[in-house]
Amino acid sequence: MVKISDCEHKTDSELVALSLKNQDYYYCLMKRYESPLINYIYRLSGMNRMDLEDILQEVFILTYQNLNEYNANFKFSSWIYRIAHNYTISTMRKKTNYNLSISWDEYDLEQLLQSDLNLENNVIQKIDYENLLNLINNLPLKYREVFLLRFVEGKDYQEISDILQKPIGTVGTLINRAKKMLSQKIEMDKQVQKNG
Repeated sequence: MVKISDCEHKTDSELVALSLKNQDYYYCLMKRYESPLINYIYRLSGMNRMDLEDILQEVFILTYQNLNEYNANFKFSSWIYRIAHNYTISTMRKKTNYNLSISWDEYDLEQLLQSDLNLENNVIQKIDYENLLNLINNLPLKYREVFLLRFVEGKDYQEISDILQKPIGTVGTLINRAKKMLSQKIEMDKQVQKNG
């Protein structure tokens, strides 16, 4: 059995190559991506813990089954996030009574607010966390997914393009529209609170 400590200094590409020869190394990749992927899947879908674990397990199985198809010219993280994204969206579509309801902890929100989201600081500071969560959760899926990948997961435009399989220009447009939509919704909330 491979120890996690044996894998800490290895790159994803090295671990993929080792996993193709010895499946025990795949455990290192799973441990490396377990937490980030479950957080991403949760933020994207808002599903309960049991469903999240089922999705994550399927993502790891699909990833392992297709490991020999991984192209080392791309980041492994982009590839596994794309698999997670596609499987999550597919699962969401299959659920007939799907209802998005996401709660984030304060740490996540502080990180989000400190990211390069170009909303005026005074506007963001005047809106409470719960309202901000509602605004993010109510973004249409195509905007919410790019928003999460960019500002919560910290992915660059190229990685988002690889994950969503959309041109970089489209990714940039979606991010800008998501930011604009959030900014407008925040301003509307601000006006309602001011007049209310």
